[in-house]
Amino acid sequence: MSKKLERITLRSEDFAKWYTDVVRNGELFAYGPVKGTIIFKPYGFAIWENMRKILDEKFAQLGVQNALFPLLIPKSLFQKEKDHIEGFSPEIATVTKVGDKILSEELYIRPTSEVLFGQYFANELQGYRDLPMLYNQWVNILRWEKTTRPFLRTSEFLWQEGHTIHAESEEAKNFTRTILDIYEGFAKSNLCLPVIAGQKTTFEKFAGAKETYTIESLMQDGQVLQCGTSHYFEDNFSKVFNIKFTDKDNKVKFANSTSWGVSTRLIGAIIMTHSDDRGLLLPPDVAPYQVAILPLNNKEVTEKYTNDVKNLLSKNYRVYVDNSDKSLGFKSANAEIKGFPIRIEVGPKDIENKQVVIVRRDTSEKQFVKFDDIEKTINNLLKLYKENIYKIALEKRVDKSVVINSFVDYKKAIENKNILVYTMFCGDVDCEKTIKEETQTVSRCLPFTITDDIKKQLKNNCFKCNKKDAKVTIFGRAY
Repeated sequence: MSKKLERITLRSEDFAKWYTDVVRNGELFAYGPVKGTIIFKPYGFAIWENMRKILDEKFAQLGVQNALFPLLIPKSLFQKEKDHIEGFSPEIATVTKVGDKILSEELYIRPTSEVLFGQYFANELQGYRDLPMLYNQWVNILRWEKTTRPFLRTSEFLWQEGHTIHAESEEAKNFTRTILDIYEGFAKSNLCLPVIAGQKTTFEKFAGAKETYTIESLMQDGQVLQCGTSHYFEDNFSKVFNIKFTDKDNKVKFANSTSWGVSTRLIGAIIMTHSDDRGLLLPPDVAPYQVAILPLNNKEVTEKYTNDVKNLLSKNYRVYVDNSDKSLGFKSANAEIKGFPIRIEVGPKDIENKQVVIVRRDTSEKQFVKFDDIEKTINNLLKLYKENIYKIALEKRVDKSVVINSFVDYKKAIENKNILVYTMFCGDVDCEKTIKEETQTVSRCLPFTITDDIKKQLKNNCFKCNKKDAKVTIFGRAY
């Protein structure tokens, strides 16, 4: 972690370049040998691993079990669900040959695994006592994206995808919402992202789903990022894959299914929400290291005191010690680029006074803390740190949110800047298709929570076609 530091482009100069500079200087990734792929460096992969640990625990509390399904899907199996294949066909990579042998049936590299789970459930499910079946897997996915950006959109990425089947439709629908609640809580509490939870429009819902729920987050440049989705299929997939069971009354019924997932684009979300012109700024719950200790030199007396501080904190925190021979200035700059939430500076005078210097990444505030008070201080500072970066992100979202009631005003508003727009929309597919064609923007969701201030500003009819019975819908330019 002591390579040469490069200049980070200012956000105000070029936001896209700033983002790339931050993730490269932060040593999160390297470009893969195939266009659109990336290599997760240990520091970047550690963020994902910490996310996985938190979510796995939350899923397990619901009775979800982890499994692992194949990478390859036979073409005939994938094509069983018409809407599903149409939704993914432009992005599917296909295996047609092994060695010199042409395969008798093409194999798709999974863009998602609904069909694999569908076939499995059909074979495994017998009676109502087998239900519910609650599965999740952590895997890589391949979707041949035209335009890519590290973590936000890559051809190959990592995600978790949950798949469940239930006896009753209401139970499946409730489970879908329960998962969304988990995602929303995880994003807000652990990632410090003030996400908006809601339902997707018919135009934007997942291919083959009855209903799709989502959490959406606004990035610093005013563009929206979909951070997680939960899909209720009712019995759509069950009818296609013949997923049946015998109920308590000895009647044969189709099961009801769900699927849900978040991906490594969450890494992109926390970077584009919290980081600044100095580098990464990471939420403590998922940061690879929550505390960095920077000794001024490597003298034996400094090393012993540094180790004492490390041993004190390592029981409860992830701690990194920069033992390089670089100057304190370099080490501090490197700590900021890496986004360590807290850094501790240790020098000869600190050892004499049995203290350390503690610096918060979000505010750059320094304070001298006695050795006996270090652990208590770190605990308090991390809480303040989380509260502060969430507050800042929320303020930025509110600042970029507007209410618009006409399509003319909408086009003017988004012409030169990216904003989050609250408006009234009819939900008609053709109407939304026209909006997308004319503005290159799409609906993000029908939000579950709307402030009274926003409600007061909204009119009743659709902002595009003026139809009645429109619903509050968020629009914006999305990644």
